[in-house]
Amino acid sequence: MRISFLHTVDGNKRVFDDAAKTLGLRVDNLRHEVRSDLREAVQDAGTFSAALKEETKRCLLALAAHADAVILTCATLGPAVEELESTPVPIVRADVALAAAAGKVGGKITVLCAVEAAVEPTRKLFERHASDTVRSVDVTHIARVWALFKSDNIDECFAAIAASANEAYEAGATVVAYAHPWMAPAVNLARNGSQPLDSAHAALRNVMQRIGGPSLCI
Repeated sequence: MRISFLHTVDGNKRVFDDAAKTLGLRVDNLRHEVRSDLREAVQDAGTFSAALKEETKRCLLALAAHADAVILTCATLGPAVEELESTPVPIVRADVALAAAAGKVGGKITVLCAVEAAVEPTRKLFERHASDTVRSVDVTHIARVWALFKSDNIDECFAAIAASANEAYEAGATVVAYAHPWMAPAVNLARNGSQPLDSAHAALRNVMQRIGGPSLCI
């Protein structure tokens, strides 16, 4: 079984490889394509234009032609998936998989987000996938971690993310979710006794359920 990924951040390749290993998946069956130009074009234009959506869809379908499932790891490009009427294999949005996983847990959901522009779209996404057991959805913007990540202060960045997760649990959160895939390494740094959810594991688990986890295991 082969899983392909469309990334816009190069570092997400390792994040998903590491998550796959923890789930017992064969890393040599994973194929990564990085198209940071697509995300940058959307940011420069200030909108996800029809032309950029078409390019994203073409890229996803090209990956699908040689895979059993495709995972789109960039939330900015996510709307392109919704416009695909039919696909030869499942195409999973990592952010949707995360929101669905959090929604199943229910209770009070706190989502940690590093980019201010993503706060409202993230809130709407998690509310859309909330189950009847969800009491509230709060999206917390932790601004400094994005600057730390971009400047390669990785240890300080992940420590700050974990500290925010601990604060959220102490404030009564039932589940904490990390909005961006690159945040995943901070999962094991949280010390509240509860483990935050990350989109890398959520997306891979979603794929395993849809195309058969046991056949993907080493």
